[in-house]
Amino acid sequence: MSKNMDKVFFIRALITTSIIVFITFGIALWLKPEWMIAKLRRRSPEVLYSVETDKKVVALTIDDGPDANDSPQILEILEEYEAHATFFLITDHISGNETLVKRMVSEGHELGNHMTADEPSIAMSDQEFERELLKADKVLSQFMDISWVRPGSGWYNERMLATMKKHGYHCSLGSVYPYDPHVGFYWFSAYYVLGNIKPGAVIVLHDHDRRGERTAKALNIILPALEERGYSVVTLSELVALQPE
Repeated sequence: MSKNMDKVFFIRALITTSIIVFITFGIALWLKPEWMIAKLRRRSPEVLYSVETDKKVVALTIDDGPDANDSPQILEILEEYEAHATFFLITDHISGNETLVKRMVSEGHELGNHMTADEPSIAMSDQEFERELLKADKVLSQFMDISWVRPGSGWYNERMLATMKKHGYHCSLGSVYPYDPHVGFYWFSAYYVLGNIKPGAVIVLHDHDRRGERTAKALNIILPALEERGYSVVTLSELVALQPE
């Protein structure tokens, strides 16, 4: 009897702890550290996190595609709400999906360089980073001129930024990131974005495998809500064009 009571107590304690951890994690994510982004922006002003504007315009960026199963769903939703996005593509995912990439361009979306493989760019040597950046550029430039890069896993250093600049690239991360590769609930992504959006924001979502399916479902909530609030959803280049010179 005592052993059974100990087992029940352990299970209850485990469930309670899990709930507390989940709630704490959720609150921490919701109360996004704006001060951290402000600090990073001061440290590296050449990296685009967001744009200062009073206009109700935001940029949508989608990483890691293309994906034969989920990218079409995302494109259909964007078309339905007359929204445009910058797709940061991993070029190892393009083979066999060239038609999808052409569709992205033909429907008014923008392509960005997210390197050749899904791996942390900051772990590469300087020479390897430059080689992989240019290797991806060679593939992407067959579809359109590319000016934006987002390093793998989002981390960078000053040498990487210098290499990007050397080859005519601008680095962009984002200001509204719902941690969708790690939090596997589409509704969390949707309401995190809607809870943190403001004029000039750059939203980061993900494509490929189950993440693309979640993004499609999240966009079905996000886009009509933003439309109702009077927001336009545009590419990075369109958002940056709003900045005063």
